Amino acid sequence: MHDESASSSLGFLTDNPVVGAARTAYEAFSERRAALGLRNPGTVENIGREVQKDVLLNNLSFTGLRADLTKAVSIAPLFQLSHAFSMGSQALPPYNFSAIYGTNNVLFHGNIDNDGQLSARTNYRWSPSLITKTNCQIASGPGQAMLQVDNDYVGKDFTASIKALNPSILEGGLTGIMVGSYLQSLTPRLALGLEAVWQRSALNSGPETALSYCAKYSGKDWVATAQLQAQGALTTTFWRRVTDRVEAGVDLNLTVLGPAGSRGGGGGGMMGGRLSKEGVATVGAKYDFRTSTFRAQLDSSGRLACLLEKRIAPAVQLTFSGDLDHFKQQAKIGLGVSVESAGEDLMEQQERATGPSPSSPPF
Repeated sequence: MHDESASSSLGFLTDNPVVGAARTAYEAFSERRAALGLRNPGTVENIGREVQKDVLLNNLSFTGLRADLTKAVSIAPLFQLSHAFSMGSQALPPYNFSAIYGTNNVLFHGNIDNDGQLSARTNYRWSPSLITKTNCQIASGPGQAMLQVDNDYVGKDFTASIKALNPSILEGGLTGIMVGSYLQSLTPRLALGLEAVWQRSALNSGPETALSYCAKYSGKDWVATAQLQAQGALTTTFWRRVTDRVEAGVDLNLTVLGPAGSRGGGGGGMMGGRLSKEGVATVGAKYDFRTSTFRAQLDSSGRLACLLEKRIAPAVQLTFSGDLDHFKQQAKIGLGVSVESAGEDLMEQQERATGPSPSSPPF
């Protein structure tokens, strides 16, 4: 009786003309929004993914010799062990061990190299729309420890993200870097978004803020994006699918520097100072063959790079990376081999198409 009387006494909070009108307006707005046929535009962080991550070689090029040995222990849940060896590279450690464990809602990924530097990544899918991603790095050197927490909410026609980099309240106040972004589809082809950054390195210094804007337009077989940052930097990309196996992309970065080298100019042009503009344009292409993939790019600084991935056997892949800088007269090459293996039981299940279906972790 007490619960019924309490619920009836609080019923006016939801059963009143104001709330009813707001609910009706929201339902009508949702119906019109669904009738537009909008789709999810992706995230602000990966707005130029088709060019910067799929076509260009920004995260794929390497130098020296490299060997990767991967063993799949199971697929449901996903469990893999990997050993990576490198020689003659300044970016890759001589040895790195990694392990991956994942289910449909959880992903654990850990790495440790020969110097004892440990990095771990944990992703958790709270719901089909909300994913939390945590990255941490522990190293012996000062200033090399890092903690990053991301929260991505993927709606039907928008994506909202909140990121925290090295957040701390141990000094009596909040320090670190906070990033919030929102990307919304306005039409089936056009999406607009913004990104806000708040950072404070220490309590004895004031916080700094920045706001950037972005746009994405998707055609039938092409995608164009643009990002304008508060410091005066402009980034644009254009991606096009030429054929079923050929993709091409262009990436352009422009930066305006003031008389003292600060971004944005700081009004130096009005005071008689001379503004300087810096820019780099990169053109790239990707070719997918039956058993290989070839990527090549050329930028305005005279740097030519290419990457060839060739699968010579179902479990063996060779990778060749080349980088030639005409102006600096420097050349770098890399050669890698990747070997994948699995247990006998797992291989029999894959051949017979039996056993549990593979897990789909929240990468």
